[in-house]
Amino acid sequence: MEKEEERAVRARQEKARQMLFEVEASNQMSQTMKAQARQREKDEDIAIMKYNQQRQLAEYERQEEEKRIKEEKEREVQKLREMQEKAADRQAEIDALRAKRAFEAQERQARNIEKLNMQKRTRLLAELDEARAKQFMEKEDQLRRQAEWERNEF
Repeated sequence: MEKEEERAVRARQEKARQMLFEVEASNQMSQTMKAQARQREKDEDIAIMKYNQQRQLAEYERQEEEKRIKEEKEREVQKLREMQEKAADRQAEIDALRAKRAFEAQERQARNIEKLNMQKRTRLLAELDEARAKQFMEKEDQLRRQAEWERNEF
């Protein structure tokens, strides 16, 4: 009986040792699984952070590209405005020059007309003077002839 009791004690001890090994193995497996789960969570967190960083970088690059395009368009619009202003200024200068030339041409034409009118008036006055002189001479000639005729008649 003692031997049986000793065997039973050994069997219980062996069973307890066996159970202890199983619990340790189970604990180790559980700790390994927990460590793997923590590592997966870390890996997922890192992947999420990388994804967010890439998304933020892509968004930043997109905004920078939009900003660059907008600035380029603004420079182009400004360049076009400057060209339009330059063209408008040039057109204004051309219009002013045309107006000046037209005014000068009008003045020349007015002076020419005035000159022609003066020449015409001078010619008319000369013709009138000549006609008056001729008329005066004809009248004197007529008076002289009439006087001569009256003398002859007397």
